[in-house]
Amino acid sequence: MSDVVPFRPRGRSQSSAESARPTDAAAGDRASRPDADRVPLWREAVGREMRRERQDRRERISDIADRAGISPQYLSELERGRKDPSSEVMEAVAGALGLRTVDLARRAASRLDRVVHAAPTLRPGTSTPTCLAA
Repeated sequence: MSDVVPFRPRGRSQSSAESARPTDAAAGDRASRPDADRVPLWREAVGREMRRERQDRRERISDIADRAGISPQYLSELERGRKDPSSEVMEAVAGALGLRTVDLARRAASRLDRVVHAAPTLRPGTSTPTCLAA
């Protein structure tokens, strides 16, 4: 049998007393998001672009989901970067937003490119992102 290794989510290295302290509102939103300085995942960049386009069009999640043929809950998870859309789902959502899939992908890629170029260069000895697979 193998050992069970406890999972500790990113940014949760504080003691329970430290985590119970209120956050300083003057520190801004980035202080309350432990992963704010990392490069977003592809699914997060795509989701942000989906949400931005939907909000720019002043449409509800349920309207886009209906046109795309997916549930509003699933679209919400896509927009929040919790789920990675298949090419078919991405095509359906892009179409429901009045976009081509390639346009949605370009926007997401552009977002990632801006973030990567704004991020500090990795120092020698630091690691790059690691794929965690079961």
